[in-house]
Amino acid sequence: DQPPPQQAPKQPNWPRPRHRRPPQTPSPPPPPQHPQPQPPPQPPLPPDIGRVLGRPMEDVRATYTFGRELGRGQFGVTYLATHKSTGSRYACKSIAARKLARADDVEDARREVQIMHHLTGHRSIVELRGAYEDRHSVNLVMELCEGGELFDRIIARGHYSERAAATLCREVVSVVHSCHSMGVMHRDLKPENFLFLNKREDSPLKATDFGLSVFFKPGEQFRDLVGSAYYVAPEVLKRRYGAEADIWSAGVILYILLSGVPPFWAENEEGIFDAVLKGHIDFSSDPWPSISNGAKDLVKRMLRQDPKERLTAAEILS
Repeated sequence: DQPPPQQAPKQPNWPRPRHRRPPQTPSPPPPPQHPQPQPPPQPPLPPDIGRVLGRPMEDVRATYTFGRELGRGQFGVTYLATHKSTGSRYACKSIAARKLARADDVEDARREVQIMHHLTGHRSIVELRGAYEDRHSVNLVMELCEGGELFDRIIARGHYSERAAATLCREVVSVVHSCHSMGVMHRDLKPENFLFLNKREDSPLKATDFGLSVFFKPGEQFRDLVGSAYYVAPEVLKRRYGAEADIWSAGVILYILLSGVPPFWAENEEGIFDAVLKGHIDFSSDPWPSISNGAKDLVKRMLRQDPKERLTAAEILS
């Protein structure tokens, strides 16, 4: 038997991973790919057409007044934005044009807008209200969630009761089910990317940050290494994965909801990735002895090393 990995600290101060795109870990090289024929170069856009949205540039500040900073990520800063005519308040994610220097960066931003439009209308996904582009930035105006991150509520509580964890897990998995049924893989599910609509205890939970998300077809395999260290599936580290990787991330979130600590933990990312690949899950430390076998079984079935053996979102919800 493998010795159990180093225990996570039993206090609610385990660190947030610093990278959204983890460094490459030792893993089998991807299989050789045949070069794809390149499309002919596109003619340059007129100077008043945005590179990302492909439509005439428009200053978001003509419609909205920007207020305090709400959050900051690798690619953008989110501000409070108030509609000048109605006084309605929103969150506006502003991606600086200098962050979109490469064609890949432009394509990533364009895909994020497309995916948010595609998923609009789901009650557990932050709604995109509008997208604007000018010479300085791309701005995504979204539903304002004032209840804070799920991450912060876990830190404040330590961990959730089984009943409360089940309610939150159902919301997380319903997002995964909706995304997958509409051909979208999130690829960065973690408590930081779920926001409460308001500060009430029974507030709805909303998924956000589709910056690493992709459209996929059934059976399609991906090889780019993306995600966040604690939540990344073993097959992502091996660079051959599909939508089942989202189920793994949701299983990690469920483990954290129930225990307050991540199932795969180490002092650095390399150690975390090693723990993920070994796959040992600790069910002996507190509070696991007092948690039902049914809850533990669900965690195990979401964290199967073989993605084909993992439950689907539909199976979990049923």
